[in-house]
Amino acid sequence: MIERSMKYECYKDLPHYTGNKFKDELMVNAKKLATPGKGILASDESTGTIGNRFKQIDVENTHENRIAYRELLFTTPGLEDHISGAIIYDETARDKGSDGKDLIQHLKDKDILIGLKVDTGMTIIEGTNDESATTGLDGLGDRCKEYYEMGTRFAKWRAVVKIGDGCPSDVSIKETAHSLARYGNICQHNGIVPIIEPEILTDGTHDIKECARISEKVFNAVMAELIEQGLLLEGLLLKPNMILPGAECKERACPEEVAFYTVRTLSRTITPAVPGITFLSGGQSEEDASLNLNAINQLAPIKHPWNMSFSYGRAL
Repeated sequence: MIERSMKYECYKDLPHYTGNKFKDELMVNAKKLATPGKGILASDESTGTIGNRFKQIDVENTHENRIAYRELLFTTPGLEDHISGAIIYDETARDKGSDGKDLIQHLKDKDILIGLKVDTGMTIIEGTNDESATTGLDGLGDRCKEYYEMGTRFAKWRAVVKIGDGCPSDVSIKETAHSLARYGNICQHNGIVPIIEPEILTDGTHDIKECARISEKVFNAVMAELIEQGLLLEGLLLKPNMILPGAECKERACPEEVAFYTVRTLSRTITPAVPGITFLSGGQSEEDASLNLNAINQLAPIKHPWNMSFSYGRAL
């Protein structure tokens, strides 16, 4: 059996990777997150977002209730049989459960990798049609060092692109690709596997073919920038949208159609070096997100090199 230290020996002479002491660990953890049959639990709701969900079930948005909800998720019997990683909110990383134990310790005990959302929100790109840029690069290296010491081993950074009214502009696509690559590089040089999340929003009247066209253009730009900035592709994951018609489009798509356009788009844009693709639910209902993911994995005629799973919150 090849020793782990020798398994990645072929990477030692590549100029982009020689300065990264975490390269072996990044590849091992990315592969672990992409374990077949498992997915990622997105439990990183901000205080405001979780409040909206609590409101639907008439639960008050207090710190104690947030702890109780997250503790319920993390202590689910058998969770580790289906979940390889959990994205948590910064507040959760510092909270303790009812037993006095750190909430994240429940995940560590189940050998579930811990991830954090590390962006700091969106801002408008001036000179565009209210398109968005993601903020949070300032000080990210220092934050990643702290998160690594806390036990965090992966991170997410959400970038959004909208379709319609002349969008997305070239400026938006370049900004999305650049910021995702910069975030990813900073994470990798601090031992953290970055999840690259270019989300094409479902808002609009566009059909599924237009979503495929735009997604292909954006994913190509992102992949080119990841390569240009020298990221270790074997040490990251992609978290894209599925290819869907706009929310206001009259022509709906069946799961088989969603699967075809999604896999085709990814096959045209994403290198096989990336070990896993974990889809966001992207405004879909719990049932639709699950049916579409199932159809993607059952698409027999099209072979794909990645493990394709979920990074859902609501659908779980």
